[in-house]
Amino acid sequence: MTFWTEDGQIVPAVTAEQMREVDRVAMSEFGLGILQMMENAGRNLAENVRDMLGGATGEVTILAGAGGNGGGGLCCARHLHNRDFKVWVVLDRDAALLKGAAANQLHILQRAGVPPVVPYQAQEPIKKANIVVDALIGYSLRGAPRGRTAELVKLCNQHAACVLSLDIPSGLNATTGEAPGLAVRPERTLTLALPKTGLQHIPGEIYLADIGIPPEVFHQLGVSYEPPFGKGYWMRLKGA
Repeated sequence: MTFWTEDGQIVPAVTAEQMREVDRVAMSEFGLGILQMMENAGRNLAENVRDMLGGATGEVTILAGAGGNGGGGLCCARHLHNRDFKVWVVLDRDAALLKGAAANQLHILQRAGVPPVVPYQAQEPIKKANIVVDALIGYSLRGAPRGRTAELVKLCNQHAACVLSLDIPSGLNATTGEAPGLAVRPERTLTLALPKTGLQHIPGEIYLADIGIPPEVFHQLGVSYEPPFGKGYWMRLKGA
C-alpha cells in the first residue's frame, strides 16, 4: 500500500509490526533515543496545531496515554505552552503510573506549571478547546479501548470541536484500519516516520512528520523509501 505527496512522490505505508521493527533498528542499531524521536514528534504536532488554527494561539486539550504516543502529546503540550497557548492535559491513567519517556515529559510539564486535569473534570476542557489532540494509543492498540481510555475517546467524539490525532486515530488498528470498539474521529491525523497501512480509509486529512529516522533504517528493512520532506519537517499526504 502506498500514499503520495501532493507533488506525486510515492510514500510507502507500513504495518504496525513493520513500524515496531523500524523503531527497534533506529534505537538499537543506529543509536537514536526515544526522547529524540519523541521531541521531534511533539514539535511537529504542535506545529500542526498552529497550522490548523491559521497561526493563531488558542486553547488546546491534550489527551495522553502512557506510551510513546502519549509522550509525544505531552511534548506537544510543552511546545504549545511555550508559545502562549492555554493547554490542558488529560491522562488516561493516574500520573504515578507513567514510566520512562512519557513520565519524563510529564515531569517537565508539571515543573512548568501545567499539571494534568483531574480525570472527572475532563469533559469541560475537551468542550472548551479549539483543538483536542488525541495522543492516547498510537499504533500499539491491543483490542478495544477500555476503562478511562474508552471514556476519553467517547468524550472526544461527543464534545471536541476539532481533533488532531497523533500517528493513528486512537481505537483504530494501525495495520487494518478496523475499529474493535470506540475510535476517535479526527479532522487531521499526523502520522510519524511513515504512514500506516490502516490509515487508507480514515476520516479527515493525513499528514506525515519527520521524526529524524535516517532513510538507511528503512532500507535495511527492505522498505523502498526516499525522504519526501524537502526543506520542511511535515507534509500532507494523499491516499488511494
